[in-house]
Amino acid sequence: MATIVYSNGAVKLLIVMYSINVFLTFTLSQLGMVRHWWAVRSTETHWRRRFLLAGLGTIVTAGILLITSVIKFRQGGWVTLAVTGAFILLCMVVRGHYTRVRGVLKSLDDVLSDLPMPARDSAPELAPEGPTAVVLVESYAGLGIHTLLTVQRMFPRHFKNLVFVSVGLVDSGQFKGTESVRALEEKVRGDLEQYVELAQRMGFYAEYRFTVGTDLIEELEQICHDLQKEFRRSIVFAGQLVFQRETVFTRTLHHETAFSIQRRLQFAGIQVIILPIRVWQKQRTA
Repeated sequence: MATIVYSNGAVKLLIVMYSINVFLTFTLSQLGMVRHWWAVRSTETHWRRRFLLAGLGTIVTAGILLITSVIKFRQGGWVTLAVTGAFILLCMVVRGHYTRVRGVLKSLDDVLSDLPMPARDSAPELAPEGPTAVVLVESYAGLGIHTLLTVQRMFPRHFKNLVFVSVGLVDSGQFKGTESVRALEEKVRGDLEQYVELAQRMGFYAEYRFTVGTDLIEELEQICHDLQKEFRRSIVFAGQLVFQRETVFTRTLHHETAFSIQRRLQFAGIQVIILPIRVWQKQRTA
């Protein structure tokens, strides 16, 4: 049996890091509750008492955090502050990157989310033995619509059926009870119905499948396996953002979902085609 031996200095450093970060977490949590009760003061009857309690908790935990950081500064506190500060800075940079990407994609959403399509008198009928395109989408936005249009452009009049697949991802930030899950389901269903309506106006038979879960890749894989049994001649399509200028962030943060699902389904005998969606970035002026 392997034994891990820590030096006395390493143990003290770990204790200091734990203490400072614990009270940093407590302080931020209490501060979040202060903001919450202030935001709902117009709808909650007893908000003042809870607001004051959260404020008192913020002051106490922040005081302990400050005292601990000062007293233990030379005993490893500076290392904790440096490491934690660097991690927070990295998170802010990543968030800023996603914000810029959403801004770049907004023009794509504005152009494609309101495409003028002629109305059809009747919806196309299912072709049971016809080739089927399984399109992985998220919300009803430019990325998913661009993927659909690319499928049509690359395989004109080939696919007879379209099946749109999406997953309502439940995370700790969204899960607040059954009502939030129900709202998420309605949101995903509404987006998929818009995709179906668009595909029908384009002359395709279309339907959708979705589920709600915590593991995006696993849920998508399971739905695609089920669809393979229902539609024998099916191909899965997934859109992938391709940036004009590659950086460490674009390579790390945007190359996961499509390639992960392709890797899993490819070894299961299900063909997956990744469609590049170009992202044009504005040139910086000096």
